[in-house]
This record gives sequence, structure tokens and C-alpha cells, in this order.
Amino acid sequence: MNTYLIAVAGGKGLRMGGDIPKQFLPIKGKPVLMRTLEAFYAYDKAIHLIVVLPVDQQDYWKHLCQEYAFTLPHQIADGGKTRFHSVKNGLALVEEEDALVGVHDGVRPFVSLDVIAECYRVAERKGAAIPVIDVVETVRWISEDGESETVPRDRYKLVQTPQVFRASLLKQAYAQPYTSAFTDDASVVEAFGHRVELVKGNRENIKLTTPFDLKLAEMLI
Repeated sequence: MNTYLIAVAGGKGLRMGGDIPKQFLPIKGKPVLMRTLEAFYAYDKAIHLIVVLPVDQQDYWKHLCQEYAFTLPHQIADGGKTRFHSVKNGLALVEEEDALVGVHDGVRPFVSLDVIAECYRVAERKGAAIPVIDVVETVRWISEDGESETVPRDRYKLVQTPQVFRASLLKQAYAQPYTSAFTDDASVVEAFGHRVELVKGNRENIKLTTPFDLKLAEMLI
């Protein structure tokens, strides 16, 4: 099957501080989003890369591509009101029904090659696959009235990206009306009635959100 990657990069980076959106911040001399796209290109040189960006950020991205001589072929889709709408816009550029489509946070540049490969492999067989990691902290549940209790952490997983699906399935799932319960692509596909398979993720696959995350990123590189 042909492969696609929709890199969702619509964040404003408010928690990161500064005027530059977090997906464009350089880590060790290269913008985050470029490192993210290179990770998937390393997995499959023929992968179709789609970058979803707010309209008002697209010229800046093109400028960065020139400045850093970034030549990986990719298409640009317009960011939407929510992540759901952004992914749907990116999905509109996937012309094939018989293909595999991964959706990945543009600010997760440290996903491992093994995790990428396993997500696409399992999605090809099962239709839908997402990477998860164990919860290592103690977890407490808090009720509406403020009461709390410890819950067994081995019953929970932390979800990462890429979340990979057969294109035909993802397109049908995204034809559903939007609801606030759609927090990621897996929740959209599950609402459509399809089971999502879990793949072991890698702990380094962090989502860069705060200045502390940037320090971790430099250490990882």
C-alpha cells in the first residue's frame, strides 16, 4: 500500500512563550517540523507528506524551507477551527482509498523508526493502530465534587502519534459530524465503530509544548 503522513502543525505555541509558533522553533539548528517530516521520510522515501498549517503561517513556513534548504516534497493543507477540521482538510488531499494514512503531531520529532513502521504494519492488517506507553506515575481520579481516589495505573495508557489507518476507513470516519468528544483520530474512528489496535510507543516521542520540553529535545538530539 502507498503511505501518507498528515502532519498537524496548527499550534500557536502559547505555552511555549515567544512569538514564533512551536513547530517552527529551531532545535540544534533545525526547525521542529522539519525534523518531524524527516523522521517519516527516513521510514519511507516514497511517503506522501501533507503538512496542515494555519493560512497565516504558510508563507513563513515556505520562507523557512528556503532558508534551511528543506527540499522534501510535501503538500500544504489549511488548518481548521479544531484538530478534527485540520485533519479533515489534510485528508482531502489523500486521493487514494487503498492506502495507509498516518496522522502525527508536527511537534513530535522523536518518534522512532520502529514505532512508525509498526503502526503502519498493524494498520495495514487491522485497519487502525495507535502507539501508547505505560503510565509510570500514580494516577488519581477526581470527582465533580472534588473527592479523589487512586486508580490502578496499569489500566491506563498514554496515547502518542502517529495514529495510522486505512485511508478508506479514515475518510468514512471523518465524514461524521464533529463533536467535542473527538480528541484525536482514534476517538473519531472508534465513534465510527471500528476497533483501534495498540502498538508500543517510545518514551522519547514527546510532544514539545513548554520551554522545558525544548531543553529535553536538545538533550535527546
